[in-house]
Amino acid sequence: MPNVSVLCWKECLETERLGDQVVIVLDILFATSTIVHACSEGVDSVLPAIDATEALAYASQMSGCVLAGEYLADSLPGFASATALALASRPLRGNTLIYCTTNGTVALRRAAGAAAVYAGALLNGAALVDHVIREHPGAPVLLVCSGSVGRFNLEDFYGAGHLVAHFMSHGQYNTNDAGTAALLLYRGCDARTALLSSRVGKMMQQRSLQHEVEYAAQLDSLAVVPRLREGRLRDEAGRASGGAGK
Repeated sequence: MPNVSVLCWKECLETERLGDQVVIVLDILFATSTIVHACSEGVDSVLPAIDATEALAYASQMSGCVLAGEYLADSLPGFASATALALASRPLRGNTLIYCTTNGTVALRRAAGAAAVYAGALLNGAALVDHVIREHPGAPVLLVCSGSVGRFNLEDFYGAGHLVAHFMSHGQYNTNDAGTAALLLYRGCDARTALLSSRVGKMMQQRSLQHEVEYAAQLDSLAVVPRLREGRLRDEAGRASGGAGK
């Protein structure tokens, strides 16, 4: 019986033990939700950077790129917004998005040694789980909640529950206690309430960004599957169909 497990913080990721695992990274507010949305808007690829210094170094070496990111939820000078709807106003289609965030892009880079690495969100849960089951039958799956600099984040845990529910709908899966707890949370609360009740969700409301939180709370609205290959995230669903999924 296949395993789908949940890890509550990226800092607990044991990189040396990832070789045979499929890792799905979750940073619901906002990194992976923004990556999923950018793929739906036709971005060629997303280059996740560890920090602003690395992102600027990447940008200096290429044209046709969009530079976006945040650190500790604050915008970086010279960078576009890290949130999905604000970033969608930039010329994404056909370009490279160079993207750095405090937690999500760091988690993606930490997981790079796994058998396969994907960016997951509430927005693309159904498409992502369908793809993983089809392309990696029987492989152990690890859902990594990015958290916030070593702290637990409610929205990531809720996102993990959403994905566990999708995996369970395809048949029997073994899960760990964190996976069971995430599933119970997901079944007991709607996405909008969970995200707006989270620490980051409350902070975004104070900054008049409730619409960004509510967008990230949409379930299964985008059929895109961002996969990390050779340091870049590209939409596997769009590659298969000849265009971006939407």
